[in-house]
Amino acid sequence: MAVAAESTGMGGLSGFTESNAARNLALAIGAALVVALMVGAWLWSQQPDYRVLFSNYSDRDGGAIVTALQQMNVPYKFAEGGGAILVPAAQVYDARLKLASQGLPKGGSVGFELMENQKLGVSQFLEQVNFQRALEGELARSIQAIGAVQTARVHLALPKASVFVRDQQKPTASVVLNLNQGRTLDAGQVSAIVHLVASSVPELSSKSVTVVDQSGNLLSESDKPGANNGLDPAQLKYVQDLQQSIVKRIESIISPLVGPDNVRAEATADVDFSHSEQAAEVYKPNQTPNSGTIRSQQTNETGTGAAAAGASGVPGALSNQPPSPATAPITAAAAPGAATATGAAAPVGANGHRESTVNYEVDKTIRYVQQPMGGVKRLSVAVVVNYKRDVDKAGKVTNRALTEAEKTQISDLVKEAMGFNKDRGDTLNIANSQFAGVEAPAPVDVPIWKNPDNIQTAKDVGKYLLGAAVILYLFFAFLKPMLKKLMANAPKPRVVVEERDTIVDLHTSEPMGQKPRGYEENLDAAKTLARNDPKVVANVVKAWVDGNE
Repeated sequence: MAVAAESTGMGGLSGFTESNAARNLALAIGAALVVALMVGAWLWSQQPDYRVLFSNYSDRDGGAIVTALQQMNVPYKFAEGGGAILVPAAQVYDARLKLASQGLPKGGSVGFELMENQKLGVSQFLEQVNFQRALEGELARSIQAIGAVQTARVHLALPKASVFVRDQQKPTASVVLNLNQGRTLDAGQVSAIVHLVASSVPELSSKSVTVVDQSGNLLSESDKPGANNGLDPAQLKYVQDLQQSIVKRIESIISPLVGPDNVRAEATADVDFSHSEQAAEVYKPNQTPNSGTIRSQQTNETGTGAAAAGASGVPGALSNQPPSPATAPITAAAAPGAATATGAAAPVGANGHRESTVNYEVDKTIRYVQQPMGGVKRLSVAVVVNYKRDVDKAGKVTNRALTEAEKTQISDLVKEAMGFNKDRGDTLNIANSQFAGVEAPAPVDVPIWKNPDNIQTAKDVGKYLLGAAVILYLFFAFLKPMLKKLMANAPKPRVVVEERDTIVDLHTSEPMGQKPRGYEENLDAAKTLARNDPKVVANVVKAWVDGNE
């Protein structure tokens, strides 16, 4: 008896019928389609939500934005019609900030590069229009360089020059600003824009420039004198800063005594912004006798007759010395021979004459005073202090009013902090009262299904669950049955036992080509085969196990 084993190789494929082959091919194609659907469902569940990054952009800005997104490895796609660029919702604000640091988008305004594409034979009118457009675009770009300005448009009205017009019309300009959200322009920045435009156009006056924001507010009106009834924003800001500084100093010095939340202060400052200059020349009255400063002195003496009869006096060097300076006061009595108030000298001897003139310095004071603007004329300060909180040994908290000594201490500290000046008319009022408790507003109960965060979370979870459900349904409803059918149609290995001239199929244990034998005969034949060739029997059993027989 001989045993032969036959596997499912090329010989097994030949046993397939054409109908089985077509059915298996259809099952394989269907399984591939199901797997593709499962992969598509998974990718759809993982696809991010796209939001608008920029819209209504120029072609040049669009190309620059796309190039920057590719360099940053940010996925993007275009909206229908190409009117907007979409990026994942989680990266919208990050991408905008990074693009803004690169100056994108720059806007659709054109500058002097418009003049580079001039065609041959262009008319003078068209050339003038292109020049005006280029000038407006350059001015708009310069204005957009200001941090608070998002976009700007400039309109210039340039009159045509003519030699036949006596009174030439002056050019005018209008500027429309689109400010960034939450940003404003102060008077100085508006004035800078006005002067920037006026300085860029010949013969354009700053009074002929109008600046308007996106809300229709006229900004350039504040730059004109008298627009705010004489109130200067810089002066108002100075007063506010001065008052806040006084309040901050008061609260910072009183808070350590009563607690940070137990003191409130307000200050009102009367500031003098007038600029004054004063020049004065003051003459004082005559000083007391013998205390004035002599500027000059002159004395003349003449004499004839008895006064000149002969020499008199003690001979020698003493009589030849000059007379000493006069020391007589202004109102002193005239000496004999001295000049009187009218200039006539008193008689000195016979036919004698003497004149004396004394000039004194006159007191004069010249004062030049320049009063700077911004001086404080008067301060008024009000301070409210809460009751003091005391805790006894038992831990009980009580609130009590301040004592007179504590009030005096706080008053002295506040006066020093504010720079109290009684001569200036400053006032200070300190009140001690218990603060009223402020109840916190009751939180508004928002239903769970109306909470935006919960709604977004539910959408994300539902998206993932839907994708998982579709994948599981496709697997259990289509893919798994197809795989079972493909495995069932696979050819099984055949192992036959050949005994003399009889071939026995071990799958059915029936002889092939002869009439069937009994159970005992088959059992004896199997035992004999196991004893003679155990390796073949092991292969047969292995084939049975692999075939789930």
